[in-house]
Amino acid sequence: MDPAETPVVDDARSRQSERTDRLKRRLNFRGPAGRGEATRSPSRSDAVSVSQLVDKVGRREDRSPRDREDDTDTIPRVVDTPMPDLSEKPPHVPSHARATEDEASEPAIERAARLADLPPPPALPEEVGVKPPLTRLAMSRLRRRRRMRIVGRSVVAIVAILAVMMTGMAWGYLRSTDKHFIQVSALDQDSTDVVDPVGQTGDETFLIVGTDSRAGANSEVGAGTADEFEGSARSDTVMLVNIPANRERVVAVSFPRDLDVDRPQCRGWNNDKGEYTDEIFDAAPNDKLNATYALGGPKCLVKVIQKMSGLRIGHFVGMDFSGFEAMVNQVGGVEVCTTEPLVDYELGEILTQTGKQKIDGATALNYVRARNIETEGNGDYGRIKRQQRFLSSLLRSALSNNVLLDPGKLNGFIEAFTRETFVQNVTTRDLLTLGRSLQGVDAGAVTFLTVPTDGTNEWGNEIPRKSDIKAIFNAIISDDPLPGEERSTSSTTSASPTGTNGSTATVEPSVAVDPSSISLQISNASGESGLAATTATSLADYGFDVANVGNYESGTSSNTIVRFSEGQQAEAQTVASAIPNAVIEQVQGLGTTIELVIGTNFSGLVKTPTRVGTALAPAQITRANTELPADLAVTNAGDESCS
Repeated sequence: MDPAETPVVDDARSRQSERTDRLKRRLNFRGPAGRGEATRSPSRSDAVSVSQLVDKVGRREDRSPRDREDDTDTIPRVVDTPMPDLSEKPPHVPSHARATEDEASEPAIERAARLADLPPPPALPEEVGVKPPLTRLAMSRLRRRRRMRIVGRSVVAIVAILAVMMTGMAWGYLRSTDKHFIQVSALDQDSTDVVDPVGQTGDETFLIVGTDSRAGANSEVGAGTADEFEGSARSDTVMLVNIPANRERVVAVSFPRDLDVDRPQCRGWNNDKGEYTDEIFDAAPNDKLNATYALGGPKCLVKVIQKMSGLRIGHFVGMDFSGFEAMVNQVGGVEVCTTEPLVDYELGEILTQTGKQKIDGATALNYVRARNIETEGNGDYGRIKRQQRFLSSLLRSALSNNVLLDPGKLNGFIEAFTRETFVQNVTTRDLLTLGRSLQGVDAGAVTFLTVPTDGTNEWGNEIPRKSDIKAIFNAIISDDPLPGEERSTSSTTSASPTGTNGSTATVEPSVAVDPSSISLQISNASGESGLAATTATSLADYGFDVANVGNYESGTSSNTIVRFSEGQQAEAQTVASAIPNAVIEQVQGLGTTIELVIGTNFSGLVKTPTRVGTALAPAQITRANTELPADLAVTNAGDESCS
């Protein structure tokens, strides 16, 4: 062939490829070729090339209705065949056929009557733009279905990472999966929002996000398609998983996707490409949590969650998950229990029987995504509770000997997890090491919590109960026992010198520090106006650096308290040496600040503090109880009861 003709062939191939792509997009076949339900894979004899399909469709239009009546075959899937040799003469495609002599001579009225008795012709693919517009009710139902479809695959991300981390030595049978991980920039390592970073040394905290992208294989598991969904992917499931340094428990906290948050300044995020854009979005209040992810991606979401929790997020795992059913089926199904049949307004009957029952992947998908269960009546929170109980059961199944001792099953389970995963600071070696350290943890030491909210605001956002949320994460940071938690008694004892939760202990003497090096906050809890300001003046006269004066956020207190966080014991004792009868209390969240709470028992007397470099008297230091909300939603992974 003359080299000069090569570009012409390439151009023809390109145009043929473009025509192929356009035709595929216009078709609306059922099964993997289109948007409908799965169908059998076509045999080689079923398959046709694009050109043959065009020829077939053309002949259908050319043929008379009588000829169409005998046509009972269905249009097969479109499959790509090798590009034909363009030097050969292309096959003849019939033009529009003229009527036969018999049809031409047939009276019009008789011909119309004959055609009316014939069955309708086979349905052909609709062209884009010919569908009638949806009604407002239909659009509303479609939006609800879209929101529900994406839950299943993202929920399993959480149990997948837990199962991966807790398989321990079984990882020795697995081949390396690092190459499957997609790397993404997400972490904020130098954040000032981390509470008591010294106290979190050795902890491992994962932010796990399931997104609702409709691209690729996700549309085949009921997620809808990219064409049906406007905008970027949003975070449908967000869980923060904390593993303390002593490796004696696992805590996973769920965040409602519509949680009202203050979005920080963020760079734009292109989910389709998995990269950040040059666009900068200013900080804004009253944003939905999932919208924050859609706009600013993993980095923006990490900043929001890290600020809200105070936990140092050291690992990010994001999943655009399409292997939900396969993972459930890989462990032989999952046992769930219900006291009432589950019927969803959109999905129909999910569980027709009550009691314990094992469900397969397809049923599990509906079980975890349903959010219109009339008997629950609490929308997203009923779904979150169901998800947590399902995850607990799936985790028990994944950690059972039937899976752990079967390298094939375990390998399949883990590979499904890594197939659609984008991460930062997550490697196979790290997970193996962490898994080995967690081998002594059973399901009873895995606790699921849900961030508490107080109704919705005018934008439909869930209003966070900030003080309760702070208490939850303080308990996690302090390794305080959680409701329903089942772990060894040794784990309930703090490694700090201040003793167990809510106890008082005598600590070793410290040496007094320079008052000018202490950042002091004075909070008035006495009920007497102006007392904090007067005390601040007196302490400043002794050289203390008074950074802030105000009212105590928790109201009044009968005791006068010097509060400090990890690493500030000497500073707290130095302040207490100037305040007679002050109680010293260790808390979370103050950083390097020392807080003096003026209680109703305060006499107003401020004395000279202990001289710098002088040994301080032994002190009784109380570790504050973390008071958790009474209505905290808790699910324990070891709980097999029916609810």
